Amino acid sequence: MSDHRQKRLVALTRLISANPGAQLSLTDLSHRLHVAKSTLSEDLLLIKEALESQGLGHIDSQVGAAGGVTFRPALDVERIREHLTVFVRELTNPDRLTPDGFLYVTDLLFSPERIDVMGTLLAERFRPVGVDYVATVETRGIPLALSAARALMVDMVLLRRDNRLSEGSSLSINYLSGSSRRVQSMSLARRAPVRGGRILFVDDFMQAGGTARAAQDLLGDFGAQVVGVGVLVATREPKQKVVDDYSAILEWVRSDEGPGTVFPTEWVQRLVEWEGSLES
Repeated sequence: MSDHRQKRLVALTRLISANPGAQLSLTDLSHRLHVAKSTLSEDLLLIKEALESQGLGHIDSQVGAAGGVTFRPALDVERIREHLTVFVRELTNPDRLTPDGFLYVTDLLFSPERIDVMGTLLAERFRPVGVDYVATVETRGIPLALSAARALMVDMVLLRRDNRLSEGSSLSINYLSGSSRRVQSMSLARRAPVRGGRILFVDDFMQAGGTARAAQDLLGDFGAQVVGVGVLVATREPKQKVVDDYSAILEWVRSDEGPGTVFPTEWVQRLVEWEGSLES
């Protein structure tokens, strides 16, 4: 293999892997790398075989005038298990329990390395349903929602706790928070591009599901459909939430003594082949 082709293969692999989920035009790639499409196709076949043989991902080809290639990275199960172990260990640390009886998770939520893994998990869970936007309510849900949106290659929509003059006219609703048991408000700018969209609502924590239900109602007023609810941590009790369906990455079983137990939920454990029982 010539030195020129080796360099081109490295560059092509980088261009593809840096844009997971995006369709890259063969015409644009051939112009950028100064190579004929036929040669480019041979290079892509070699890269495809190498990536798939190592379990690193797949390259899908689209034919036709607007044809291109799309790279879909494989789920890094080992890396996910590593970060899940960190979350479980940290969230069962007695120092994490606040005086009000909640778990302190802010530092984990705002760690890009750790939260990106959690966002990837939610994206994997909801990719089959077809998502146009990921929505969350400010502020702690933002990192997880943004990571999930990035993995799904869609935009994120932010629901506000109050109206912002900088966003113009907004629609607001009041709701009862399941965790704080207080009436809170939620608003969305009328110009938000969600009408007719399929929405994944993401939040950091769920107790009774009041926030998720309010988001469903508010987005429904815009003609949008919430097709999934994903959260980082959900409490086991109450078992009956006010939302019909949701997917939590971690479940928290409270205890009168200490922070209780935190473990990956069943769907996560099956996905990453978590060792031990479903409440390890």
